[in-house]
Amino acid sequence: MVSHNGVIPRCKWAIGDLMIWYHDNKWGVPLHVDQELFEMLILEGAQAGLSWSTILKRQDTYRKAFDNFDPRKVSKYTGKDVARLLQDKGIIRNKLKIHSAINNAKRFLEVQKEFGSFDKYIWGFVNYKSIVNRPKRYSDVPASTELSDKISADLKKRGFNFVGTTICYAFMQAIGIVNDHTRDCIKCKK
Repeated sequence: MVSHNGVIPRCKWAIGDLMIWYHDNKWGVPLHVDQELFEMLILEGAQAGLSWSTILKRQDTYRKAFDNFDPRKVSKYTGKDVARLLQDKGIIRNKLKIHSAINNAKRFLEVQKEFGSFDKYIWGFVNYKSIVNRPKRYSDVPASTELSDKISADLKKRGFNFVGTTICYAFMQAIGIVNDHTRDCIKCKK
């Protein structure tokens, strides 16, 4: 689908090659691989207070710094690993966010043990079916919802951090639990 002026219609935030690629290939697409779910959870937490493009530009560096987001490895990080990460210019060097990633890896493993997979846990909130909103404009997309409030509260109860309701809603969009592509976007489900 191409508009009358030859431009592919996308959500208005998809500007620049990296964001267009993310928009077209990842955002709103259901994700069910635990290690990738862990990656998105950590990256969304790292994004708090920053732009998503800032994090996407560093995604490969994050993967190297955090052992390809293997929660088993990250859960065993020590003070030495924290010191290493605080020196890594390729990631956001925020001590609280680094400690959060380690803590959340431990909590992630606990959820896997309880539910069999993190995928079963997180997708269980929506009975394994994406919520397709089809907003008219991106300004119609909320920063949080009752569902993100519920998921945030449950994650916090389980000991996760950097999982406020706004971060949870962004996580839900990133992993396809929610599809918020605008009606005029080529990726909008009709």
